[in-house]
Amino acid sequence: MERGSSGEDGLLTSALLPEEVSAHGNHGSSVTASSDPAVTPLVVFSTFIAVGGSFMTGCASGYSSPAESGIMEDLGLSTAAASPIKHSCDISRIYSLFGSLITVGGLIAALVNGRITDLIGRRLAMWLSQILCAAGWLSIAFAKNAWWLDIGRLLNGLGIGIICYAVPVYIAEITPSSVRGAFTAFNQFMICCGFSLIYFLGTIISWRILALIGCIPCVIQIVGLSFVPESPRWLVKVHREKEFEVTLQRLRGKSVNISQEAADIRDYTETFERQSQSTVLDLFQRRYARPLIIAVGLMMLQQFSGTNAFAYYAGSIFESAGFSNSFGTRSMAVVQIPVTALSVILTDKAGRRPLLMISSAGMSSCCILLGLSFFMQDLDHWKAVTPILVYLGVIVYSISYSLGVGGLPWVIMSEIFPINIKGSAGSLVTFVNWSCSWIVAYSFNFMFEWSAPGTFLIFGVHMRSHSLIHREGSAGDQGASIGRIASITCPFSSMILV
Repeated sequence: MERGSSGEDGLLTSALLPEEVSAHGNHGSSVTASSDPAVTPLVVFSTFIAVGGSFMTGCASGYSSPAESGIMEDLGLSTAAASPIKHSCDISRIYSLFGSLITVGGLIAALVNGRITDLIGRRLAMWLSQILCAAGWLSIAFAKNAWWLDIGRLLNGLGIGIICYAVPVYIAEITPSSVRGAFTAFNQFMICCGFSLIYFLGTIISWRILALIGCIPCVIQIVGLSFVPESPRWLVKVHREKEFEVTLQRLRGKSVNISQEAADIRDYTETFERQSQSTVLDLFQRRYARPLIIAVGLMMLQQFSGTNAFAYYAGSIFESAGFSNSFGTRSMAVVQIPVTALSVILTDKAGRRPLLMISSAGMSSCCILLGLSFFMQDLDHWKAVTPILVYLGVIVYSISYSLGVGGLPWVIMSEIFPINIKGSAGSLVTFVNWSCSWIVAYSFNFMFEWSAPGTFLIFGVHMRSHSLIHREGSAGDQGASIGRIASITCPFSSMILV
């Protein structure tokens, strides 16, 4: 290959990569950040419709904590226990199953979400996911027993398992490179908004009405997807050339010359399509080692930080510390929205790596603080102080998580894989994410009963290892095109696979 080749062909040699992608991504690229077209109303509208699925994801993630007491009381799920000890164990087992079934559904969907998104397109994949989620919410809202609850939670998980891949990929593929990171990070902001809304409303309305509210964003996205375009990159992949040019022109504006960007997208897609049509086994070739390690590593580290334990069982954590459940959960809901908004703003300005490093360091420190607080509580020391320390630990953990670790792994995942393996890689990465999520969601109650200090210290020590993967995990940085990022993380030259 020529040493000075440019564009989105993914064939750059390692000698030029450090210099060609600057902080603003404006060297060595035929379509630079400075010449990126302005964001059009259609891009904004399409992104807004897409992140409706993200909002629903937040609603589902936050549902189990505020709904727990109401579900147990209304359906009589806690009456089977004969002794206080057995009663406690049965509650933990029943609700651990309900809380973790969303991750089981996500795990199943992760096996096929990449293939489905590649086969039927990003838009139809999002539509399918919302049909599943709406059915899940209705099953929960009108449940007469635990089976209907579990079926509804599983359907929610199946839908979310598709959403979590399709939404960031769709947004990354329709937005100009100069704002791609911020728009893709908006996905996490909407998850946070949905999570916070459910936490707030769950303290004042019944769990059945709460489930019906969760169904509303599903309906909005199902209708709204009829008015947004398909991803131009997917249209090229399936050889719908005329529709590709029309769609790209609509997204960039009538007065914008799209010829160079269209040529770059075609070259990039054709280059990787010539390499192979991938299967999951093809991902384990040496050429794909670096992006695969980055994406899988980030997802594993994100989930084993205990994020779903805090999301699903925050009420139990506050109550165990002797702190107000309602005040604690409402505080979590309040702080996450502005911090996630700040993350959206900083994603393209500060870059992925600094945000990830700051975020993981804060989460680690908070988990260690929580572990020490519960340890002092077990020793009957600092009884008046430990509830406050636990409250501060959970709140600052939520702030740190929202700043980087919550959304940036999905941003990076949507950027670093070339088009020929994106479907298979997306399935594998989300499968790993949901597998780890299920392990944490199901095991947390049992770990917490075993040792509250030990549980949080394990999370804290684990988060320290985040810095190792973050040293490599920010190849998708501000201003660079998707094709150029893929060429950095996955060059055909083996010289930089270190």
